[in-house]
Amino acid sequence: MSLSKHALFLVLYLCASFLRSGLHVDGSEEPKAYIVHVKGPERVGFDVADQWSDWYSSLLEEGDPRSRLIYSYRNVMTGFAARLTPREVEALSTMDWFLHAYPSRVYRLQTTHTPEFLGLRLPSHGVWNESNMGEGIIIGHLDTGVTPGHPSYDDHGMPPPPAKWKGRCDLNASACNNKLIGARSFISYDGRKRRSAATPVDENGHGTHTSSTAAGAFVKRANVNGFAPGVAAGMAPRAHIAAYRVCDEDACMGHDMLAAMDAAVDDGVDVISFSISADPIPFHSDPIAQGTFNAISKGVFISCSAGNEGPDPGSVHNDAPWLLTVGASTTDRVFLASVKLGNGRNLDGESLHRPLSFKPKMLPLVYPGFVTAKDDAYMCSNGTLDGVDVRGKIVLCQLGIIDSVQMSEVVKKAGGAGMIVINYPVDGYSIIADDHVLPASMVPYAYGVEIQAYINSTSTPIATIINHGTAMHRPHSPDVASFSSRGPSQITPGILKPDIIGPGVNILAGWNSKAFALISGTSMSCPHLSGIAALIKKAHPGWSPAAIKSAIMTTAYVTDNTGGPILDELHRPADLFAVGAGHVNARQAIDPGLVYDLTPEDYVPYLCGLGYNDSAVSALTRKPVRCSSLKSISQGELNYPSISVTLPANSSTSVSYTRTVTNVGEPKSTYTVKLDVPKEVSAGVTPTTLSFNEVNQKQSFSISFRRNGGGSGAVQGQLLWVSGKLEVRSPISIKLE
Repeated sequence: MSLSKHALFLVLYLCASFLRSGLHVDGSEEPKAYIVHVKGPERVGFDVADQWSDWYSSLLEEGDPRSRLIYSYRNVMTGFAARLTPREVEALSTMDWFLHAYPSRVYRLQTTHTPEFLGLRLPSHGVWNESNMGEGIIIGHLDTGVTPGHPSYDDHGMPPPPAKWKGRCDLNASACNNKLIGARSFISYDGRKRRSAATPVDENGHGTHTSSTAAGAFVKRANVNGFAPGVAAGMAPRAHIAAYRVCDEDACMGHDMLAAMDAAVDDGVDVISFSISADPIPFHSDPIAQGTFNAISKGVFISCSAGNEGPDPGSVHNDAPWLLTVGASTTDRVFLASVKLGNGRNLDGESLHRPLSFKPKMLPLVYPGFVTAKDDAYMCSNGTLDGVDVRGKIVLCQLGIIDSVQMSEVVKKAGGAGMIVINYPVDGYSIIADDHVLPASMVPYAYGVEIQAYINSTSTPIATIINHGTAMHRPHSPDVASFSSRGPSQITPGILKPDIIGPGVNILAGWNSKAFALISGTSMSCPHLSGIAALIKKAHPGWSPAAIKSAIMTTAYVTDNTGGPILDELHRPADLFAVGAGHVNARQAIDPGLVYDLTPEDYVPYLCGLGYNDSAVSALTRKPVRCSSLKSISQGELNYPSISVTLPANSSTSVSYTRTVTNVGEPKSTYTVKLDVPKEVSAGVTPTTLSFNEVNQKQSFSISFRRNGGGSGAVQGQLLWVSGKLEVRSPISIKLE
């Protein structure tokens, strides 16, 4: 039941009374930041943020207005953040207006050539031509801030922001322009702004990198130590950037992110990019899930990183179905440093070290793990090479306690001439290039095992390192980065996550030194998709966030540049829990033919189906919800672009779902179904043909699944609706119990 305006005043008065009370002074409880949801009023005459802020502040006049109330929210949730003790929260929970409260928790950051790799720059039919490079679209970045004056924020030729823009710039007057149109900081410490965090200036580099990846301007002669030279540009180079600093170093607090989302929606952003995540928790206690649900309700598209916890199964983050959850892939560009062995074998690895005087001549090759009993010597960690004769030799090291750059420092200090680093076994062929301090090559684990065998095969092993610099057209690209988090989702396993993969390995973009850096992570893949979403939004301004997401997913590709399946870090065909719908295909996503659309209201039966109580669903949706009065649905019944189904053991009962597609292509068109499922499953679609007579016309179909005997585990298939050259593809994830 909603509250009247007068009742809400009473609610807030009682809240303030609790905040001013001394109930928490018991010597055992320290107040900490809580996010508190309250029931919304029937009518509130507050139209701007200052009125809400003044309202809350007036309630605290008798106490210390600095120390307790941190934020008041009005766009992405109804409620506030305040410093409370668990005892105070328990007392608040007895009030009629109370819905839900939880402690704010820490979230972490998940940390050029890609426009060509993604087909954006094609001269005659590239996406940039069709979307005017995202002109007029505003991308909001929640991250570590921006670097004023970075060339990626140059606004040459940029038009002013659209009239709807209501944001502000908290940098000096010359720092913001028609490219970087807004910059604010939302970092609170005990309810107060820390001096260094009070500005949106990027002290880390991460925020500059992600924002320039999404929408950076064209910058000539961009490179890192001569590697990856060329013209750098974001995915949507004519889109506007609005930066919201929510992270200090690598820590980002939930209540700060909610405040930034609240402001971003009010400011008028079209896309929000979130290269931030944490371990999954129920949506009603996850600030990202909560804030973004109400952002998509206002038409804002959300792109989020899937997390860097791969390749462990069930490690995917940001798994709410209204988010685009982005995993990471490689591109076809490598920074090639090959290893030549004395037996004639050449093994490719990578490094960003550019040797100035090193000549690739054969040198003695040593593996400390074979010549000393010293613990951890094989990992070349600090002090482990003392007493080991490595002077003038190529040293083979196993990645372990320290990173490969630190290992190169240890080897150089011990007198080594060069270094070969063996990748972690679990990471296999997935290599991240590092800027080593001496000639080096990081090689896949399998190559490392081969090098060890060679050393054991001869009394005089020799090797050299040949630096080839930047190389293009690497075979078997893209493939899945080992660190990219995998499904299934822990919170909603009936929704396939991640949704998509995009470039996230060795990505060149802006840095806080006003130069450029090569960085890897789903933090990098996320802004690629944010920029691509901006291009689609520009080309199709009337599309909903769900329609844009569907277009990205159903047009994704699942083969690499050799024509084979996209591979994982061990060079096995990657499964759906690694790639989701596949790799983003920007050229096709702008013309998907059909989309699986969803309204915010469509998620309510799904949330009730997750077993959330009325208060939790009401807090999340900002509307009074009684799950008992509506028909809840299972996760698989949501009108999602991918399909997940569980088939119980020893059951011949079929499982059926209904999906609805919307025609966004040619007005008169016909699509025919193609269904591919494994032999363990029978499946059928009714009807097998969908005909449309106009744009935005909807048609529904049902798809049913049945087991064919025994077996258990995960299998997969695909559903395609085909019309001429258009293929609308839905991956199918099937769990056999």
